[in-house]
Amino acid sequence: MTEVNPLAATAPGDSDDQELVEQVQNGQREALEILITRHQHWIYNIVLRMVYHPQDAEDATQEILIKLITRLSTFEQRSSFRTWLYRIVVNHVLNMKRGRVEEAGWTFAKYGAGLNSAPDEELPDPKSVPADLKMLVDEARIGCTSGMLLCLNREQRLIYVLGEIFGVTDNVGAELLEISRDNFRQKLSRARRDLHNFMQNQCGLINKANPCRCARKTRAFMRAGYIDPANLLFAKEHVTRIRDIAAKRHDDILSLDVAYAEIHRDHPFHDAPDFIGSLRRLLEQPDFKSILELN
Repeated sequence: MTEVNPLAATAPGDSDDQELVEQVQNGQREALEILITRHQHWIYNIVLRMVYHPQDAEDATQEILIKLITRLSTFEQRSSFRTWLYRIVVNHVLNMKRGRVEEAGWTFAKYGAGLNSAPDEELPDPKSVPADLKMLVDEARIGCTSGMLLCLNREQRLIYVLGEIFGVTDNVGAELLEISRDNFRQKLSRARRDLHNFMQNQCGLINKANPCRCARKTRAFMRAGYIDPANLLFAKEHVTRIRDIAAKRHDDILSLDVAYAEIHRDHPFHDAPDFIGSLRRLLEQPDFKSILELN
């Protein structure tokens, strides 16, 4: 996994990206594989928080990477490669078809009613499940708080993911969404307000007065099929946390919103699948330069 954060205010690897792009445009396939490897984890983690389900995130990420490959000949270096690539990501996730979880049409009212209807229960007998109980509770926590994001509309969700979870500055966020910095800040503020109001009124992680507790809901989530103890979607034994690789800005750290954001920044930063392997047939076509000119 790359340690360079391409979403940082000053992306330290951008000059390396520019050099790789020039090599790719000259027909060097290996340079494209390096470029994909540098960015695939970040793209996948953005998409995952937009669609919730890892399989849907894999499909969307592969579609984005194919766009990268087939449009790279159009990159004229009038902006940074980071801006060019992540505008593709932004436009794709805002316009892609609805994923399996989005089809449920979650709203905060509907989501809250679902949580309230799930009975509070003790955790299962450790001997009766194939996963450690702590990991099951982590799965419930990450899955539930990830699901809350689906109650925001797509634009709100994307702006919250970029600005609050990955710590993108208003300057970078505005650049990627092609809006003004003031507009980005306003949209982020509204997304924070809607999500944080729900969490304040519902989530026991934020407000100790709320009765909803991850451990108390875990068994009900298992029964409803949201958690499969034999196939955990989110919880891992050894993980890199988002906060470890996407530093927050100083003003955000001092803000009252930090407790809410940290719930999501504590989520794992997932390794992406091997997209190089899945795209290799395309990359290995004899006339590689013609692939770069498909669009």
